[in-house]
Amino acid sequence: MPGERSPIPLKIVVAGGFGVGKTTLVRALSEIPPLLTEETMTNASVGVDDTRAVPDKRTTTVAMDFGRITVDDALILYLFGTPGQDRFWFMWDELARGSVGGVVLVDLRRIDDCFPAVDYFENRRMPFVVAVNGFPGADGVARETVRDALALSPDTPVIRMDARSMDSCLATLVALVEHAMERSAVMN
Repeated sequence: MPGERSPIPLKIVVAGGFGVGKTTLVRALSEIPPLLTEETMTNASVGVDDTRAVPDKRTTTVAMDFGRITVDDALILYLFGTPGQDRFWFMWDELARGSVGGVVLVDLRRIDDCFPAVDYFENRRMPFVVAVNGFPGADGVARETVRDALALSPDTPVIRMDARSMDSCLATLVALVEHAMERSAVMN
């Protein structure tokens, strides 16, 4: 119909270490069957992928995860989940190109695993939120403790979430989009 506008597409990158819940988040939110490039872990990953915190993990993302969410008539979100292992980081630039920002998923049992994702977004001055996934022990750690441990700027949102919960994941994306809009307003 004349005068109708096409929805605005926003690209969001979901990043973080190996086994932090990126694929789970994309699965929880996508209204379409998500494109997942998960492959069974083989003996080649022994000694390369640290599975101590996630001993039941049998698959790993080797390229990306992709999902879509129609928020309303005006907004569609496209989710691109990165692979977590450093041997796949070469793909991050392509996945992040044109994105509004990123979600850095964190497992507090392995906080060091999220530093490459935090550094990635900070070095490119891209807006991002840190989402502490609800793994065992995460509830007892204050947001400011997480902020200090990651040396985050005071304006970087730190959110608690559960990657299995659609509502929790959606709240995280809303926080990211709001943060990106605030940063854009300040820069303009």
